[in-house]
Amino acid sequence: MRTQNSGNVRSSRSFAYLTVRDRLPTILTKVIDTIHRNKNNFFEEHGEEGVNAEKRAISFLSKLRNELQTDKPVLPLSDDAEDTVAWNEYMQRQQDMMEDRQPVSWFKSPWLYVECYMYRRIQEAVWLNPPIGDFDVFKEGKTQTFFESQQAIMFLCTHLREVLTSMDNPNEKQLFDHFLKFLQVSLWGNKCDLSISAGQDNSQKISPIESLASLQRFILVDDSDQVWSALMTLQGSRETEKRGARVDLILDNAGFELITDLVLGDFLVSVGLAKEVRFHGKSFPWFVSDVTKKDFDWTIRQTMASNHKQMSACGVQWKRFLKEGVWSYHDHRFWTLPHEFCDMPTDAADLYTDLQGSDLILFKGDLNYRKLTGDRDWEHTVPFARALRGFRPAPLCSLRTLKANVQVGLQPGHGEMLTSQEPDWMTNGKYAVVQFFCPPREQ
Repeated sequence: MRTQNSGNVRSSRSFAYLTVRDRLPTILTKVIDTIHRNKNNFFEEHGEEGVNAEKRAISFLSKLRNELQTDKPVLPLSDDAEDTVAWNEYMQRQQDMMEDRQPVSWFKSPWLYVECYMYRRIQEAVWLNPPIGDFDVFKEGKTQTFFESQQAIMFLCTHLREVLTSMDNPNEKQLFDHFLKFLQVSLWGNKCDLSISAGQDNSQKISPIESLASLQRFILVDDSDQVWSALMTLQGSRETEKRGARVDLILDNAGFELITDLVLGDFLVSVGLAKEVRFHGKSFPWFVSDVTKKDFDWTIRQTMASNHKQMSACGVQWKRFLKEGVWSYHDHRFWTLPHEFCDMPTDAADLYTDLQGSDLILFKGDLNYRKLTGDRDWEHTVPFARALRGFRPAPLCSLRTLKANVQVGLQPGHGEMLTSQEPDWMTNGKYAVVQFFCPPREQ
């Protein structure tokens, strides 16, 4: 049974409403400012044509901001990108579900849809205005958080290299203990989300390893043992050759969080828990700090170029993994559509088929969780498997710090207790989950 969308914007007291009313216009204003501040760069690169493109993009985005703030109907996309038809078809799908045939508008629609729609319209503003069509309006923020997290990145790279250097034929318990630490570092790396902070500084400045013990009590659901078991089933016995797993990591934020994901991927491959790690990012700038191919490559280059020995060593190793094909980067237009993941078998059958070849899929972050669960107003006790509504390409795990008002898989009374103690527990980024689901094997 489906429940109503938990992110319906209609209620003026809802987290969704406040996000659309306050956070989204703030993000649009920052995008406009960023484009304007780069006016001289556009002129140097493209002459008057670049300046005119800057003016047109700002006019487009200012109009978009006004449409948002005055609850105007959402408009079809007008560019000719490969996903334009899919977006406009989805908008019509939303229109068909509206009561009394009201137009789909900013404050009368599901939050998940209008939030994704805003980021796609931002990209439309850039694409419609060559020659600045490849400008990343969020690059400055992503770069800044990377450099402001240098100390934590050095800590983490040093810890990884020391672990890998000291591990000579480790036993299973030692391996599990290290795995748990790197998994939790990746989990808490998800706190660094610029879309939640509306682009404000959200960098990491302390040692991520040292903070793990104090954060443990804030993990509401911890299926780490099951994730470990999924990896170990592919290791074979002593008499058989170790196979290793194919792990797919659906990325979230650039900056420090991406480093935590790369460190986890390094550990899995280096100790033989994975034979291959496939990283999945976005095909264009998305949700302020989400990873694109340019971000992915830039991060590895910056890590290699560091004058910190262990950090540079990590970058060199990661470049080698990519060259050897042990690591690979992938993007697909489905990740930047507003669709729930249960739509994937129909709307992105090629991607679903590809993910079915994975042994473990790690979904990072809040947006992926909202899409996994349909961003619906589930009872907190509803099992994670049920909330997936048939999305079961392979064993999967959500690594997520809570920043939106949807959460399933809790014990009876747990959600109510948290609400009485901390009314904003689902949105303040303080709590986290490691939630695992393994589809039953076909006979």
